[in-house]
Amino acid sequence: MRGRSHALRGALLALSLFLVTGCQMLPDGEPADPGLRIMVPNTPGGGYDTTARTVARVLQETGVDSGVQVFNLPGAGGTVGLQRVVNERGNGRLVLQMGLGVIGASHVAHTKASISETTPLARLVEEAGAVVVRRDAPYRSIDDLIAAWKGNPARLKVGGGSSLGGPDHLLAVELAKAVGIGPHRVGYVAYDGGGGDLLPALLDGEVDFATTGFGEFLDQIDASQLRVLAVTSPRPIDALPGVPTLKASGIDLVFSNWRGVVAPPGIRDADRKRWIDALTAMHRSRQWKAELRRHGWTDAFTTGDAFAAYLSEQDTSVARLVRDLGLD
Repeated sequence: MRGRSHALRGALLALSLFLVTGCQMLPDGEPADPGLRIMVPNTPGGGYDTTARTVARVLQETGVDSGVQVFNLPGAGGTVGLQRVVNERGNGRLVLQMGLGVIGASHVAHTKASISETTPLARLVEEAGAVVVRRDAPYRSIDDLIAAWKGNPARLKVGGGSSLGGPDHLLAVELAKAVGIGPHRVGYVAYDGGGGDLLPALLDGEVDFATTGFGEFLDQIDASQLRVLAVTSPRPIDALPGVPTLKASGIDLVFSNWRGVVAPPGIRDADRKRWIDALTAMHRSRQWKAELRRHGWTDAFTTGDAFAAYLSEQDTSVARLVRDLGLD
């Protein structure tokens, strides 16, 4: 009887946990009976992860959709996630948080899955790049850093939160070209998890500086653990008062990253419309505008066919650049 009693209590406990949580969880953290889901193709803490979780939270806060769940499926610069979303043909409940990095990685790795196979939904934001150093770095200005880099390019390691062909790598290469350093002399170290993995490497001195988006580092910048030497936008960034642009520092370079959302191929028109309508309503909200200011993001909202055309142009442009750099 005691064994049967324990079994009954265990069954009741499992049932109560199911009712409280609302769904059973699989070992990798994905719900067994999900609602709408956003897949992040790298580890927590990076730009994709921050953007996806902000989208889900604002959708809930505004009452647009309270059931959007975010999960991480990292690997190979985001191409594991890309392959997964392409394999999920017809699944209108799933989207991939992606951007320039996923496109670049797909061409460098020659993946079977292509961004052209996905269903474009919306481009959300653009983010300027930044040249970032730790607090005790010997470089007090972008001029100091560039002088040291040009003096011995092989000695300085450049960190980035994207794989080869991704935005952080492309920014490092473009910056090198702009100051007269050969692209192949750039000692780039990739941290596939984005800001989440790059941050400790930068703080611990594994890399001498980083070329990356600054949004996920704002807390460390505010706490003076990191210093931004310059940003790659055409104008100064409100979230980084006093930080010059590269242009203002005499370096002829403007560079921006972007992030958007795509769905699997072959989804129903009704599912495509549901996502676009939800993201459009989110974009109009005061909560989303507040998040743009908080993260230093630039509003780049574009949906449907316009985003599809932009995505196609980006895919072609990045493929050409990857070839020119000899990364293919």
